[in-house]
Amino acid sequence: MYLVPYPLTMYLSKMFRLNLISLVQFKNYKKQTFHFTERITGICGNNGTGKTNLLDAIHYLCFTKSYFTRSDVNSVQQGLSGFRIDGDLELSGKKEKAICIFRETPSNQITNRTGGKKEFSVNDEAYDKFSKHIGHYPCVIIAPDDAQMIIGGSEERRKFLDSLLSQLDASYLEKLILYNKVLLQRNSLLRSFAETGSKAGRMTLSDGNLSLLDVLDNQLIQPGEFVFNKRKEFLISFLPIVKDLYLNIAQQPEEVSFSYESELLQCPFEELLKASRRKDMAVQRTTSGVHRDDLELNLGQQAFKYIASQGQRKSLLFAFKLAEMEVLKKEKGFAPLLLLDDVFEKLDETRISNLLQKVCVENDGQVFITDTDKKRLCRHIDEMGVAYQLIEL
Repeated sequence: MYLVPYPLTMYLSKMFRLNLISLVQFKNYKKQTFHFTERITGICGNNGTGKTNLLDAIHYLCFTKSYFTRSDVNSVQQGLSGFRIDGDLELSGKKEKAICIFRETPSNQITNRTGGKKEFSVNDEAYDKFSKHIGHYPCVIIAPDDAQMIIGGSEERRKFLDSLLSQLDASYLEKLILYNKVLLQRNSLLRSFAETGSKAGRMTLSDGNLSLLDVLDNQLIQPGEFVFNKRKEFLISFLPIVKDLYLNIAQQPEEVSFSYESELLQCPFEELLKASRRKDMAVQRTTSGVHRDDLELNLGQQAFKYIASQGQRKSLLFAFKLAEMEVLKKEKGFAPLLLLDDVFEKLDETRISNLLQKVCVENDGQVFITDTDKKRLCRHIDEMGVAYQLIEL
């Protein structure tokens, strides 16, 4: 481990820092502890040495789950059972200890698949619902696959928006969870209609079935409208921040525009559900609602993803993430952790410098940056004139 001999950065009294993380049987780490002594931490090493895994472990401490895989089982070191992540943190002058433990248990001997139980605690107080932890340790991550947010389908953009709003507002996360729960029940009921009709040779719906659909519709409307109104209100101020940051990173005038797309902008949710009921029964899923919302991204008069260069796409991704960082800092009163995974690839020198100026100099939060090229990583951070720690894996 190499420490660059710059003067220590003066921190604000209200701050958020991760001082230590300890990993046991987590991905490629059998048992290892990392101490973070500077605000900026560079992590370098060849592919497969565990750079991204270290960032993912930090993500676990902030969100109680992996950023890269849905199943906790996939985060267990191969051939072993369960994992543990310990973190020593400091939040506004108070020391905290967060612990995430995943205990594997066999769930199906026939298929040889395993399940498990996850426990998460802060200062020895366990959460009964992991959702209560979201927002306590604000965090922003940028990873290579995040490009899908710009060039992929609407699901990726909703995922970004939901993650940010969930860190800002616990009630938003609560309503979103409820909406998705009722949505699954409604879709299940719609599929059962088709299955029943198939067995009978025709579609047969009893009054009881339609009444149940009415009940689920009513249960879907309230959380759906809540989510819609929160998104609409938030994006009015958020999207202009993204635009300004994009133009600042690109350092050249470009005609970009962003807008919120939702069916609820044109019609009340209750009317949408009624109007789409016949179609929903035919396709066996709910075709209207906030689960279909999107962010429209344009460059000139065309969709951004179809005509933008790779540099432009990365710049827009960075703009969204940096805007997320700014909003979280304003709301929480301190900067979130920032995790940058392999962000230098396919990015020109100017855009790299502009990005690092934003995250290392103008931002007072803790930053973790991975790269396969030690010389490149050190050169770029050295240019910023900030103190940093280098971890070689």
